[in-house]
Amino acid sequence: MSANFTAGADLFTEWQQQLTNGQSPTVFRVAADGHPLNAVEVGPGQVVLVGAPPAAGKTALVMQMVFDAVRLTPTLKALVCNVEMPPGVLLDRQLSRLAEMPLQAVRRREVGGEFAQSFARGLSELKERTGRVAFLRHPFDLANVARSADGFWADLILLDYVQRIGPPKEYADKRLSLNAVMDTVRAMADAGCAVLVVSAVGRQRDGNGKSNYENLSLASFRESSELEYGADSAYLLVREPDSPDAVLKCVKNRHGEPADIPLTFDGAHQRFQPAEGHGGKLSAAVRDLWDDTGEGGDW
Repeated sequence: MSANFTAGADLFTEWQQQLTNGQSPTVFRVAADGHPLNAVEVGPGQVVLVGAPPAAGKTALVMQMVFDAVRLTPTLKALVCNVEMPPGVLLDRQLSRLAEMPLQAVRRREVGGEFAQSFARGLSELKERTGRVAFLRHPFDLANVARSADGFWADLILLDYVQRIGPPKEYADKRLSLNAVMDTVRAMADAGCAVLVVSAVGRQRDGNGKSNYENLSLASFRESSELEYGADSAYLLVREPDSPDAVLKCVKNRHGEPADIPLTFDGAHQRFQPAEGHGGKLSAAVRDLWDDTGEGGDW
């Protein structure tokens, strides 16, 4: 096998040109101006990993990010691979969010009466966004993901969730299988796609030996360390049971300082909103000013 390397002098010249041409890396905004979710860097060449315990709202979170990214970047096209929910259920949730209709009303098709105007508005907005979103059908494996992403010209791929998605070939060991999946995901990003990966997390043992989902960390992603190794950034969605308060905990960020994102989950409308006191432009501006003067408080 012949040697395969790039000389530092050649690499430096190319890197310097990229550095001095004034063009920043492409980032797809995933939320409106002032929303703290814009701290999550999603863009070509990036693998973003999101993990959470069951029922924390991880699918609601990533679908909100994908559909808002499609709205905010008019040329963006996204491929959604969800192994647990059919596309119609996912669209129910988006309609609930965009129309500000309770999800139960959408599921029961109670779209008239008091909801008539909001339903029409939300449906129109959802139709425009869905035109640039494709939903993967069986088989839920990476070979089909790659073919479908190429066929749809997808810029953004959502894999929800990675432990249920098949590798390029069969493996007897689940850990090796997931390693191969993550290697392929990394290759997809290196080819120019943005990849948003949802992962299950493992239970942790507390000081009394009891198993629970408290004190999650970078090691909590289930079944393979390749998940955190292959990701450019990694987040854990933490939410107290029966509480709307949530934190998107940043446990890895290759391109900046890890920063947690406080959120509030509105389950009736399947949406994550800025936590009170954290998400507005004014708060951000004042916080930045205080940070510059060395007088930052508890934000």
